[in-house]
Amino acid sequence: MISREAAFAEGLQRIRRIAREQGNCISEEQVKEEFADLEFNDTQLQMVYDYLEKHKIGMGEPADPDAGLTEEERDYLEDYLDGLEALPVLGDGEKRAYTISAMAGDRPAAQRLTESYLKDVVGIAKLYAGQGILLEDLIGEGNMALATGVERLAAGCGVSSGERDGAEGKAGTGRPADTGVPDQVEGMLVRCIMDAMESLIEENAVQEKEDRKVAAKVNKVADRARELAEELHRKVTPEELVQETGMSLKSIQDAMRMSGFRIEDIEYAEDGI
Repeated sequence: MISREAAFAEGLQRIRRIAREQGNCISEEQVKEEFADLEFNDTQLQMVYDYLEKHKIGMGEPADPDAGLTEEERDYLEDYLDGLEALPVLGDGEKRAYTISAMAGDRPAAQRLTESYLKDVVGIAKLYAGQGILLEDLIGEGNMALATGVERLAAGCGVSSGERDGAEGKAGTGRPADTGVPDQVEGMLVRCIMDAMESLIEENAVQEKEDRKVAAKVNKVADRARELAEELHRKVTPEELVQETGMSLKSIQDAMRMSGFRIEDIEYAEDGI
């Protein structure tokens, strides 16, 4: 049975995805419905609303898409969009025609289809701004996902995001059943772009957490080494740190390596350890 904490985490993830697909907004009714089984009170629901606001998701109406951009990102975006102005704007009929041609393996049509979604990538990237990843990197990741998605269509492989929506593959084709419907391609490409950006943000968050753990370990050893060095009026050896602090030799040596052997109050051997 799923725990209450796990259900809450999954609910937050679903709400964030729904909000992104609705133009970066969610209604209070949708939030309450999502967490109805958890029987949240008003205080707990307010915590969810605060969480969504922190992630630039508007309640009832879209948040300002430019609110999370830095001045440098605004400048980059202006230049980038200027570069896209030369691309033709396709009407719905034209985009559908290129989609059908791309799905039939027409490579020039696939290229035109990819170009037609580049501005959409920018709009999606702005929804994820301010979450630890530069706008330029979000756009780059989104463009790669877009190109990969269109390439899969042109190769007859479908778009993998469609498989998560319950689509069943056609026997012997290697293609999800719903990729045979041109009108569903846009939604699947958008989901691929969103998935790529969300994965990039999550990977960065994991790396930042690991970096903080490394920094904490190095700082702890450095602080202990400085304290002992001040008492002895000289640099100290790892063995002396073990004896005086009770820390394990492995923890001290790991911190020494993580710092690049730059903890200044430790006397290093010729081999670095």
